[in-house]
Amino acid sequence: MNPSTIDIAGAALFAIAILHTFTARLFERGARRFPAHAGIWHLLGEVEVVFGFWALVLVAFIAVTAGTQDAVAYLDSRNYTEPLFVFVIMVIAATRPILQTMQAAVALLARALPLPGSMGFCFTVLAVVPLLGSFITEPAAMTLAALILAERLFAADISERLKYAVLGVLFVNVSIGGTLTPYAAPPVLMVAAKWGWDLPFMLTQIGWKAALAVAINALGVTLLFARELSQLKPVPALRADAVPLPLVLVHLAFLAGVVVFAHHPAVFMGLFLFFIGVAHAYERWQDRLILREALLVAFFLAGLVVLGGQQQWWLQPVLVSMSSEAVFYGATALTAVTDNAALTYLGSLVEGLSDEFKYALVTGAVTGGGLTVIANAPNPAGMSILKQYFALQTVSAFYLLLAALVPTGVAVLAFRLL
Repeated sequence: MNPSTIDIAGAALFAIAILHTFTARLFERGARRFPAHAGIWHLLGEVEVVFGFWALVLVAFIAVTAGTQDAVAYLDSRNYTEPLFVFVIMVIAATRPILQTMQAAVALLARALPLPGSMGFCFTVLAVVPLLGSFITEPAAMTLAALILAERLFAADISERLKYAVLGVLFVNVSIGGTLTPYAAPPVLMVAAKWGWDLPFMLTQIGWKAALAVAINALGVTLLFARELSQLKPVPALRADAVPLPLVLVHLAFLAGVVVFAHHPAVFMGLFLFFIGVAHAYERWQDRLILREALLVAFFLAGLVVLGGQQQWWLQPVLVSMSSEAVFYGATALTAVTDNAALTYLGSLVEGLSDEFKYALVTGAVTGGGLTVIANAPNPAGMSILKQYFALQTVSAFYLLLAALVPTGVAVLAFRLL
């Protein structure tokens, strides 16, 4: 490795950004201690702002050391399709027609389970919705699951321990739940075409193991907090005018169109503009569009794209130096401090990898996708929706890590022993 000054600065700023995510709660406390400057403290306490802020510092550093033209050229060289897609899919998936449809389906399944209180509801959301990520993409599944949990469970007076436990399981399950197909989970999508991983391969080699782990994790958290959940009735859904079926179908068509053209921003952004027009025309059957939340998440992911582009110089040699056995655990650990799709993309650049190495790299990357907010692209979407229900309206990165360890361990056992 012969890193340049910019490479070293990029790695250092990336490490600082990760540390910043773990200390975001301290900035929220600073807002209370120094009310005269509460605004800037709140800004720095927003986890979604962290990577965008340090990406700005990196771009400024490049401009100072190499010139403005090089800084602009570096920004232009990055691919921002994923941040744009997550922004669009979050807004559409969170609309009342889509959300009401999902809530009705979840309630129907939950009532079929002979479990008291909110136990059936909690299990259904955590076991079923993450698997939808294999078909409607993980960001859409995360958005729907988080909104349903926010309205029907987190809005109730539940303990912080339960909130973190549910959030940890949700993040892990969404990360592994998108592996039933080769076109929905970004870590799989990065390698599927090049390595010839089609739908039968995903279902028989990875998907069924992931589905089993998802069910075990959902059942585990439901039983662990059985006493609290059994005494808690889900908060009734807010009464609103029932959305006409034709309008529901139109929204589902927009959602499907965005998913189909997920890798063509000119197409899905065009569909999104048409969708905004439809939503405005039928405001009676709409709630507030979550444009602010979705923009913050897109800003976070764009910052991750900018900072992550400077990590290849050390990350790829680390990966290729591992054996197929070690790479699974190495990928799981590295995913916690990088985006899991970035890991598999780097692996796809290496020729002559064994089938065992490929399997270990991808399964390790998705296994670690729930450990931190930056480990998987949909995680910031879920956190943005649910963080208002936590103390100081901030999710502790440390407590999230602790909550995700056990469900991550279940995924490890499923992928390594089955």
